[in-house]
Amino acid sequence: MSCHIVDHPLVRAKLSVLRDAGTPLKEFRGALHELSLLVGYEALRDLEEEPVRVETPLSRCAGSRVRDPIFLIPILRAGLGMAEALAELLPDAPIGHIGMFRDEITLEPQAYYLRLPPGIEGANVVCVDPMLATGNSAVSAIDQLKRAGARSLRLVCIVGCPEGVGRMRSAHPDVPIYLAAIDEGLNERGYIVPGLGDAGDRYYGT
Repeated sequence: MSCHIVDHPLVRAKLSVLRDAGTPLKEFRGALHELSLLVGYEALRDLEEEPVRVETPLSRCAGSRVRDPIFLIPILRAGLGMAEALAELLPDAPIGHIGMFRDEITLEPQAYYLRLPPGIEGANVVCVDPMLATGNSAVSAIDQLKRAGARSLRLVCIVGCPEGVGRMRSAHPDVPIYLAAIDEGLNERGYIVPGLGDAGDRYYGT
């Protein structure tokens, strides 16, 4: 599967707000919310549909509905902001949670929580996390989702880098990736450069 970059003036404008170190908390949250909707909208473009008949006030007409349910799975904690945004677009979508933290020495993810809605094997599963840096957390999350039975998966992030995209493609070539931007690479601490800093800390003000 390929890596999709959502190329749109609004995406670039809102990403610039996220990148700016001087953006205050309220504006950062708002920009992440709006950007999540824009990237998420594109990530769901290829959902399979089925036909329905609709009664308008004047007559019957052809319509459609999404064939399979959509599950939102944020990687804690930064992914929560993205999931909350997409839940506005998809108010009937169940939300699961994958808890991981990064060992700052090895840069490897340490899993501590997994809670998924029932029926994941028949759902369109959207895993969200703002940053695709080393790719280790994303690969671990997709590993866990596949072990739980998920078959239709997509990864939605805001900013990625070649290292993270390459790691995901190597481990899970069947899972499409959606991003607002691919940056230059990683620094010695495993942070994306130029990136936007620690998305979780900036979103929660910690």
